[in-house]
Amino acid sequence: MTKEDVIARLADVFHAVFDDDSIVLTPQTTAADIEEWDSLNQIKIIVGAQSAFGVKLDARRIKDFQNVGQMVDYISEQLAAAG
Repeated sequence: MTKEDVIARLADVFHAVFDDDSIVLTPQTTAADIEEWDSLNQIKIIVGAQSAFGVKLDARRIKDFQNVGQMVDYISEQLAAAG
């Protein structure tokens, strides 16, 4: 799965979590860019991503990410390790 595929699938997770199909994810997207992105929605993103990608994600590691690009890189690593 390419990083573009990961970000596209992750966008579906964000659309579901925030109930907003207008969200456009880029590697540079941060929590500051999405008004409702708080700690509760962060957990929902992690759970949704785990379900969407079929991998276990470390919430402690994800909380330190500065942008969506770092999350995409991490998910790509987890997929490669699982695959």
